[in-house]
Amino acid sequence: MGYLKYLRDLWKKPQKNNPEGYRALLLKVRREPSTLRIERPTNISRARSLGYKPKQGVIIVRQRLLRGGRMRPNITGGRRSAHAHQSKIVKKNYQQVAEERAQAKYKNCEVLNSYKLIEDGKYFWFEVILLDREHPAVKADKNLKGVAKQHGRAHRGLTSAGRKARGLRKKGKGSEKNRPSLRSKKRLH
Repeated sequence: MGYLKYLRDLWKKPQKNNPEGYRALLLKVRREPSTLRIERPTNISRARSLGYKPKQGVIIVRQRLLRGGRMRPNITGGRRSAHAHQSKIVKKNYQQVAEERAQAKYKNCEVLNSYKLIEDGKYFWFEVILLDREHPAVKADKNLKGVAKQHGRAHRGLTSAGRKARGLRKKGKGSEKNRPSLRSKKRLH
């Protein structure tokens, strides 16, 4: 292994290993817009492990998300039971929402993968790896062309974060009802 091994160790605890760099990065990303195309990944070791290649047709987008739960609309008037709460448990994770927003902004691209970059008390930042569907370099790459053909990967829950939210990380005993989907299994019974 080369330099990527050492970079991976630095990114394991960035606040402890590189406090000045972490603080500078936070100050920089707070001033940026919520969706921003960047030239190269900030965490190159993580991006390379998720399939990033420095070639044309492969782009990186930094996506910002507001932290906090999903609130129901404010109900005024009428009696409510003690179990009716304002917050709603949504089964999507933040990473999947970030991938969906990045793909909605770049409609001609497909999400390859993504990773969490940094967080503070108010926001999460993710970096999303996107593939241009029609780019000749992507079509010629044997590893990327199959992914580029899957239209709407992020919105259909086909990315790694989407599969996690759908419960498809488990196999075997205890996860019989997860496949092909939870709704289809309920329809059968």
